[in-house]
Amino acid sequence: MIKVKRLGHATFETTDLDRQINYYAQVVGLKLVSRDAHRACLASRVGQLAVVLEKTSNERCTRIGFEIAQDFDFATAARKLFDAGISCQTLTDPLPGVSRILSFVDPKGTVIELFTRWSFLDVPAADNNGLGAHKLGHIAFFCPDPQAMVEFYAKVMGFKLSDWIGDYFAFMRCGVDHHAVNFLRGPSTDMQHIAFELRDQSHVIQACDLLGREKIEILWGPVRHGPGHNIATYHRNPGDQIVELFCDMDRISDEELEYYEPRPWHRDRPQKPKVWSPSQQRDIWGLPSTPEFRRPAGTKAA
Repeated sequence: MIKVKRLGHATFETTDLDRQINYYAQVVGLKLVSRDAHRACLASRVGQLAVVLEKTSNERCTRIGFEIAQDFDFATAARKLFDAGISCQTLTDPLPGVSRILSFVDPKGTVIELFTRWSFLDVPAADNNGLGAHKLGHIAFFCPDPQAMVEFYAKVMGFKLSDWIGDYFAFMRCGVDHHAVNFLRGPSTDMQHIAFELRDQSHVIQACDLLGREKIEILWGPVRHGPGHNIATYHRNPGDQIVELFCDMDRISDEELEYYEPRPWHRDRPQKPKVWSPSQQRDIWGLPSTPEFRRPAGTKAA
């Protein structure tokens, strides 16, 4: 299997490139590092590529980038994909700071871009607009068969299963964070939400204040979840996609121990990967989500 180590970037198609650039820069606090008429690339405040925007006639997430272990050269990774019956291609200098990408398509149609030996990007040191999110944290997708996606990501890219909610919502990790990808049972293969990590609880409150000033409705939160135990708040970006801002994600620092670093709010001691009951209260605190949160992207509010 290929050793994926972390989530790197996500690529979105958008009908309004300027509007989405403004949102990711002025709200999330990412930094514009390259731009032309059809594409823009934004990095975190520390210079890691996080979001790529491409102007088209759609609003959707089309590609996800993951960093792989440096002991995996592209020839080895390509051979492992071929052995698994997966076709792939290599691109040279496709993105700022990324010299080569090995890409293939996962079973739900999302393009996976594998990269290694990337470089930090120069970002304006004096530009402190927006929240200054630390990194792209995770991405959740709908799919008809979450179990099949779990098996594919585990077998092909070495992801580990962190938690289930019933049999319909899977959380998977590729590093120390509780999850980098989620798979939620649904009739489509659309993105359910994208999440950015903030510094701490006070940073989440700052996020709520900023959303209030910008007149962006908070759809859910602040709430401390059960699976992952992150404090989270959710809103929609101008492309009608749900964005989570979070902190306090559970971490497994030692895979051999197979439990999350102990925290006072854990119900289980130690807290280990498990199946959470869909019929019981999972969140530690916070109000339930609103109907607007549950509305599929691209549909009109009731």
